[in-house]
Formats: sequence, structure tokens, C-alpha cells
Amino acid sequence: MQLTTAGAVALIIGGCSVDVRDPSVPTAPAGTAVLSTPTITPGHDAAAVAAQDMPFGAGGTLAPGVPVGVSDELRGAPGWKLEKDNVAGASQYAKADGCIVAARVSTGQGPLVREGDRESTVALFQYLDATIQPSYLKPETLHWGGTPENPGKSVEVLVLEQAAPGGRSTAVLARMFGTAGSSAYISVSCPDAPTLASARADVRRYLPLLPPSA
Repeated sequence: MQLTTAGAVALIIGGCSVDVRDPSVPTAPAGTAVLSTPTITPGHDAAAVAAQDMPFGAGGTLAPGVPVGVSDELRGAPGWKLEKDNVAGASQYAKADGCIVAARVSTGQGPLVREGDRESTVALFQYLDATIQPSYLKPETLHWGGTPENPGKSVEVLVLEQAAPGGRSTAVLARMFGTAGSSAYISVSCPDAPTLASARADVRRYLPLLPPSA
């Protein structure tokens, strides 16, 4: 599974991708940015939110309707290069060993929001692929803000690991932020399990999720 532009997600099967349209992401006219600089609801303590871990149960501390972000530090990581730079909210990176990473923040996710962020994240995966069962998804954490040299706190996500036809190994890490009405998901596709493990370590270090800042 790999993110594409215009609110779509590509399911990678045997090296081929099939776009799956996310209707909760409005189509933007050509040349129109999907995301703007976040603004903070008056009275919302953005600094306090950024200074604490973001487990699934803490999603309600975010400002309503204010999206999170995803860092782009992977562009400068050893062996990686940027292939698509924030095209309709999505960026794609390639590594010399054949790994591909795509990262996207989507807004307008209200139709997928459930009782809690964990349940909403499961709903996101099942919207992309109705055959996904909750038991397929495993908890993991990414960094919540910070830099590669000074990591921030942690944010809970769910991860789906798959072995695609042709031998490629894939993983998709996602988190729905119900109160914020946005989701962040990162797909990683590599030639084999060892290169996937290395790429996921790079994702954790160089692609933290970014809390909105004042």
C-alpha cells in the first residue's frame, strides 16, 4: 500500500499500484495547496500538547479541525532522495536499496471518525481495504515532534505488515486524529524484510508526526 496524490492510496501488488480514492479528501483545483499553515483554536495549549506523548486516548487534547503534520527530514537522510515534494499533501522518497516511502496528511476525515482514535484508525485501514481485520493491525509508536538529533515524545499508530507478490515487503503506519479531523499515514515498500526493517528505522528517526504549533 502506497500513498499517491489527490487523496488516493495505492495498493502495491507485485510492483503494480492501484489507486484507491479517499472521498473524504476534497479534490483541490490545479495549483491549489491542500494543507495550509495550521492555526490554533484560542485557549488551546499547543505547547503542552507537543510536550506530552500522544497515545490514542489523548487525541482529544488536540484543537478541533487543526491537522497534524509529517516531517520531511527523510530527504536529507543517508541513501535517501526526495522524489515528490508535498504534491497535494503527499511526499515520496526513494532509497538506493530499492525502498520507497510515501507520507501523507489528509484532512476532512470526519466520515471515518469513530468513538476513539484507535477505532477511527482501524476504520481508516478498513476503508482502504475492507478485508483488513482489526487483528491484522499492530500498535507501534513514532516520534511526536522533535528532530533526528533530538527526538520528541511518542505518538501511537497502528501498522499493517504485508508480503506483496514478487517478494517485496511492505508496511503501512497510520493514525487517525478524530478531534483534529485529520489522518497521517506512511507507507514503506522494500525489496525484502531486512531492507524494510532498516527503512522503518529511518522513518521513525526522520519522519516524526508534527503536532500543530502556535
